[in-house]
Amino acid sequence: MTNTEEQTLNPIEEARKSIQTSLDETNRSLREVTLMIEQSQVEVGKLTQRNAAITAHLQQVQAQGNAAEIEEVRMAYASALDAQQRLFVMRGQLEKLQSDQSHLEQNSTSLKDVLTLLQSRDVAMPGTSQKSQPAGMEMIIQAQEAERQRLSRQMHDGPAQALSNFILQTEIAMRLMDLDVAQAREELSSLKASAMGTFQKVRNFIFELRPMMLDDLGLVPTIKRYVDTFKEQTGLEVTLAVTGQERRLESYLEVMVFRAVQELLGNAARHSQASMVKAQLDVSESAIKVVVDDNGKGFSPEVLDQGNSLGLGLIRERVEMLGGSFDLTTMVGKGTRVTFSLPASGVA
Repeated sequence: MTNTEEQTLNPIEEARKSIQTSLDETNRSLREVTLMIEQSQVEVGKLTQRNAAITAHLQQVQAQGNAAEIEEVRMAYASALDAQQRLFVMRGQLEKLQSDQSHLEQNSTSLKDVLTLLQSRDVAMPGTSQKSQPAGMEMIIQAQEAERQRLSRQMHDGPAQALSNFILQTEIAMRLMDLDVAQAREELSSLKASAMGTFQKVRNFIFELRPMMLDDLGLVPTIKRYVDTFKEQTGLEVTLAVTGQERRLESYLEVMVFRAVQELLGNAARHSQASMVKAQLDVSESAIKVVVDDNGKGFSPEVLDQGNSLGLGLIRERVEMLGGSFDLTTMVGKGTRVTFSLPASGVA
């Protein structure tokens, strides 16, 4: 084997080992989650039986009418509510574990597929080298899984948990109808307010997943709307300057630029500890330019080259794949400025 062949194989072998390590860690986590699910299912079964027994006792006490002591009714009612709440909480934990299990299984399958490709050495794509392609594939997969896990946590901690609370509040209100109508109305009023808040959260969640106005109205209106929503949710001072021609672009360009802006603003809120973010979007006849500048804590630029920033790395990877340019200016304690531009030839 020549030195040239060895140099060609080494990056592939390194990528294969890295993905194999990730696969082993994923499978280990999957086994742990599976064991926790089995234990949780046993606990849910026990709580379900206990809840049924307490509910039956409560019904028996209620059936006795005036013969039952008031204190006994209260105790039975409190025990029933406590049992239901424990059951709802445990079911919520079980749903979270099952969601984690599903994502780990998807991640494991994706890693196995990439590993198979690397082992067959059939990883080169037109216009890319064998050295860069495996690293790019791994980065994309890891970024996708990180995003899935983030969305899964948002769903569990937000709408899913809220729905569990709705069920509990409804049960409480139904039982209070026979005991205290005024308090039952208060519970229903609280339930309505909670439902309205959760409905808004679901709308925001759907907008983050795939804003329909991106398809209907295009990039500029969608980014303007997203920035307004982002400011309300985070409390950050965000300014957006749009210059050039406000026109429709090719769908893949609009999606790519929107996701990049979404990631950069998210980084400023989650990691940079910034209090102010300035974003610029310029759409000229031949190019699209985006600048996002924050006054956060910054970081060492070597982090990007070491592959420790999946979001920024994936933006750079996509920009360069589309023939654009990417520039990062940052320093610890000095904030971060990300600039990228893309050719806009062939826009609609």
